Amino acid sequence: MKKNIVVFFLSLSFSTSLIAQNQQITLEEIWGGAFRTESMDVLRSLNNGKQYAVLNVDRRTKATTVDVYDYETLEKVKTLVSSNNLDALDNFSSYEFSNDESKLLLATDITSIYRRSTLGRYYVYDIKAKTLSSVSENKIQEPTFSPDAGKVAFVYENNIYVKDLTSGETKQITTDGKKNKIINGVTDWVYEEEFSFVRAFDWNETGTHIAYIRFDEREVPEFSMDVYGEALYPTQQVFKYPKAGEENSEVNLFVYDLTTGKAEEVSLKDAYYIPRMKWTNDPEVLSIQVMNRHQNKLDIMSYDVNSKTTKTILSEQDDAYIDVTDNLKFLNDNSFLWTSEQNGYNHIYLYDRNGKLIRQITSGEWEVTNFYGFSPNTARIYYQSTEEGSINRAVYSIGINGKGKKLLTPQTGNNSAKFSSDYTYFINTHSSAYSPYRYTLHRSKDGKELKEIVNNNKLEEKLIAYNLPKKEFTTINVHGNELNMWMMKPVDFDPEKSYPLFMFQYSGPGSQQVSNRWHGSNDYWHMLLAQQGYIVVCVDGRGTGYKGANFKKLTYKELGKYEVEDQIEAAKVLGEQSFIDENRVGIWGWSYGGFMSSNAILKGNDVFKMAIAVAPVTSWRFYDTIYTERYMQTPQENPSGYDDNSPISHVDKLKGSYLLIHGSADDNVHVQNTMRMIEALVQANKQFEWAIYPDKNHGIFGGYTRLQLYTKMTNFIKENL
Repeated sequence: MKKNIVVFFLSLSFSTSLIAQNQQITLEEIWGGAFRTESMDVLRSLNNGKQYAVLNVDRRTKATTVDVYDYETLEKVKTLVSSNNLDALDNFSSYEFSNDESKLLLATDITSIYRRSTLGRYYVYDIKAKTLSSVSENKIQEPTFSPDAGKVAFVYENNIYVKDLTSGETKQITTDGKKNKIINGVTDWVYEEEFSFVRAFDWNETGTHIAYIRFDEREVPEFSMDVYGEALYPTQQVFKYPKAGEENSEVNLFVYDLTTGKAEEVSLKDAYYIPRMKWTNDPEVLSIQVMNRHQNKLDIMSYDVNSKTTKTILSEQDDAYIDVTDNLKFLNDNSFLWTSEQNGYNHIYLYDRNGKLIRQITSGEWEVTNFYGFSPNTARIYYQSTEEGSINRAVYSIGINGKGKKLLTPQTGNNSAKFSSDYTYFINTHSSAYSPYRYTLHRSKDGKELKEIVNNNKLEEKLIAYNLPKKEFTTINVHGNELNMWMMKPVDFDPEKSYPLFMFQYSGPGSQQVSNRWHGSNDYWHMLLAQQGYIVVCVDGRGTGYKGANFKKLTYKELGKYEVEDQIEAAKVLGEQSFIDENRVGIWGWSYGGFMSSNAILKGNDVFKMAIAVAPVTSWRFYDTIYTERYMQTPQENPSGYDDNSPISHVDKLKGSYLLIHGSADDNVHVQNTMRMIEALVQANKQFEWAIYPDKNHGIFGGYTRLQLYTKMTNFIKENL
């Protein structure tokens, strides 16, 4: 009798264990933050090279602190400021040091404008005196300390101001700024989105001059969006948005002399775009990058504030286009390090101050993906690359002579580094498809791990109960190319069964989705689908990044041709597998991925049974100048490239089930794209499903929006695949 009881309890325990390890993931968990990872927020290395500062938030009280930690011990050394001790601030969301680390710039009440731009209230905290002062009574943009920490420059209502922190006096240095007409010191919409910067002014090293860009957008066509809100009448958001082939802002560069109070315009012949500017280590010399409209010619120029002359230091040209980066580093003698694709892969080059090539530092059939900097103490350069395979990232150091290369992060996956100011240490962030984010302290000279700082062991333990599907990385041969691919199968996968195939992709120029890194929200959703019996696959086709310039630039002037052909062919190749039902193949994507999934179900109507397109471009004629013309030239020069691969041109081919989704307040990919697609489908008498999310931007989020959206998409897949 006792023996039977023991057997009963053992079997009960075993079955309970199986249930615990087969917990089903839910949409509520994905979008409710159940799988949130621990991280390190706003880390800044201090000048002494021995310590770093971190923004910490008490989730219970909402209080914020800037705390200093020791690199060697990882112990907290001190708290520089706590919102608990500030009467004027309940909390702050970010901080910046002055160059001498005597003051902090604290931000609060931040409001988003577009993707990167914000308005906020800012305060200066004097660390020694423990005093707090407001920069402005208004909500301002991009406040920045002068090099001596005595002043703060900022932008308010499209004009630049400088506040003297000693006298408290604020001086306005531009006066012609006006909404939708003239912008001084911050970028217009298209520069912010496509050249990835907002602050368009910069202090020189001695604080005597401020260089700034002026945008004259009076000739740029306006775009308007209805904002429905909750009032009786909707309002409109009106802003300047240059669509492909239309007028851009006229840009001019000025240097303002704080001593004389006068601004001098910098003569830049043939400068259509000014995507970057920065002062060199010589306080009298400004560096400027200028490009032509086709973005296939880039010049690095210098401007001398004394002689008021400019000269071209380095010029690069490409048959297709040149990507703008932040990988320009001036050394003490104003020689400089620069990354370029001139030999077919992105690598590091060293030039003298006059632009004469000294040597190529890195080389090989792999890409430098991040340039961290140079240590004059060790004469070594630190960078991230794809040397461990295009789906991985590793951190390396190499001598400025191009010798003595060292791998500093041997663990496979995605590694990124944050170096101490003197390059003695770095904090590495590592993850892979099988390991969540882990933050560790390393010695820079050899990469030796010294201590673990933050891990996600609790999340890892929590996920054991779900027995989640894994990403299987491999390649697939399509049109003679070995394309990177990952596949998720149901955990109880049976090779004798036949499963529906659901494909995910983005596919935009230089992008990457097949990457050996930890899960994002979409990954968890794909796992949910795999748990429910779908095989989910992602293929990075031609035109995506990190496999050389030729692979990336093949799609030049024909966006949506080769990338779509690759997705269709990949689906056919996968459909030949005995465990995949070739008659049940679906595809989805967001933004560029929505453009792709729309084209796939139309051009590949004999392959794809269903498709979901979220916030898609449906004609590149509707998208902005800088992005679109970089890859397509203008519609006037390349009309067939725009129209032949527009989904709108192929609506008559629709056979399968198609779901079209957009946010009505998408300032990036306008809802116009979806409305024009809808009208074309209606006039072709095609049946489809669609959803518009009122007042939601390109990300379509807020409250329960993402949960409702992904529930809709999940149900659509279940009903149609």
